[in-house]
Amino acid sequence: MASKNANNQDYRIHTSYERLVKLQSQVQAFSLLPHLVAQSRMSGRHGSLFRGRGLNFEELRHYQLGDDIRNLDWKVTMRTGKPHVRTYTEEKDRNFIICVDQRSGMYFSSIDTMKSVVASEIAALSAWRILKDNDRVGFIISQTTQIEYLKPQRSQNHLLHALKRLNKANNALDISSEDSEASSLSATIRMLGNLGLKNATVLFISDWSGASEIDLDRLKYLQQHNDILSVVISDPLEAALPADILDSASLVFGDGKYQLSVTEQTKLDKANLGLREQSHQRLERLGQLMAMKRLPVIELSTDGKHIDAFKRAVGGVSS
Repeated sequence: MASKNANNQDYRIHTSYERLVKLQSQVQAFSLLPHLVAQSRMSGRHGSLFRGRGLNFEELRHYQLGDDIRNLDWKVTMRTGKPHVRTYTEEKDRNFIICVDQRSGMYFSSIDTMKSVVASEIAALSAWRILKDNDRVGFIISQTTQIEYLKPQRSQNHLLHALKRLNKANNALDISSEDSEASSLSATIRMLGNLGLKNATVLFISDWSGASEIDLDRLKYLQQHNDILSVVISDPLEAALPADILDSASLVFGDGKYQLSVTEQTKLDKANLGLREQSHQRLERLGQLMAMKRLPVIELSTDGKHIDAFKRAVGGVSS
């Protein structure tokens, strides 16, 4: 697939509304429901408890004339000496919330595709699949200055509107973008908690930069009554600086507050050790969160192969 359109826009840097819409054609090869196959190295290979449509247990009560005897609870019946039945209500649909990170830190790639583009395309692909399954899909879009919430609906027009908003947020990013405190990861998670979700599925797509223990504790609470699936987008340069970096006469890294001048092998080794530890700790904490429901931590790279990688991670077939 070409990386540029007729207007010479590079899809690896910014996505386009048309491209997000066209991802609808790729939803046949995978399904988020009902079984998500864990393939992340953090969670091993095991069946998932990712919930889809089905029957929800409602109550255990005495047998009444006309009840289906197949619903008899024989253990309780034998223990009490009186027939008891289990009653169920059918789960009609599910609400999905896609949290997609479009903050300034996502506007980065050292090899192919910006993290912000990876997040946008995975969000759009998932939303089309959810709508095809006749479920409701909503969005929380974290931007540089605000967080936008779009309520879950089962409507193609609503999804198209959401993709326009997502595309606008993505195209607003550039090298001068700066985040406000109002759009932090913590603020996004607080908003998620304030929605009062129950039996919902949350797809959280981010590089998880700035995630604190308090943030993860909040997500653990949400995980008790919902399914939270985390997608981690990372770039190889964030895990290790290349060895040939020392060939540069003077190379300085900064985060807007601190600077690191890498001029010696010992400094390079120290920097790489810190990057590896930070990456490992982030994945380990998310892995513990996902383990509550035996869900995988899905890891995607900026190598431009994120669509196929995501399909494989949820048990689908790559194109």
